[in-house]
Amino acid sequence: MDAASAESLPGERPSIADGTVRPLDPRYVNLQQQTGWIAAAVMAIVAVPVSIGLAIAIATTFWAASMIVASVFGVLIFLTWWLVAWPPVSYRYVSYRVDADGLEIRSGVYFRSVTTVPKSRVQHTDVSQGPLQRKYGLATLTVHTAGTENAEVQLPGLPHDIALLIRDHLLPGNTADAV
Repeated sequence: MDAASAESLPGERPSIADGTVRPLDPRYVNLQQQTGWIAAAVMAIVAVPVSIGLAIAIATTFWAASMIVASVFGVLIFLTWWLVAWPPVSYRYVSYRVDADGLEIRSGVYFRSVTTVPKSRVQHTDVSQGPLQRKYGLATLTVHTAGTENAEVQLPGLPHDIALLIRDHLLPGNTADAV
């Protein structure tokens, strides 16, 4: 069943290609924050012993050793804060729109970008999920286009079923093209 016939049936889900600007799924913030906590834990596991070893090896006084360790802890605290606090901020500035012509992605907190992927330029699409994405029911849509610059466009943070709908919409229909 194609998207046009799905629109005409009562009780069916409307087409994803309605031109509505949509935000990413709110669960994406939780996913990003959990990923941030994991990254912070890995950095701490590596950085703490290295900083203590470095302090012992090169510091000539207790004060110098304390400064090295305190500096590393300060950087770790800042990075942890950033990895956990930034996702809700960046989430507010990412949206996408699917229409009959293709896909448009708007993103950027400080430096804004608008990426438009015309349906006619789509070569193929992928929908992928990592283990944490599966836990949250999310997926990443990857669109491969013709051309060299920005030939791969990714849209993470979509519900898995929506990513599949967008993928199906962007794929070429029944055409005589053998490529």
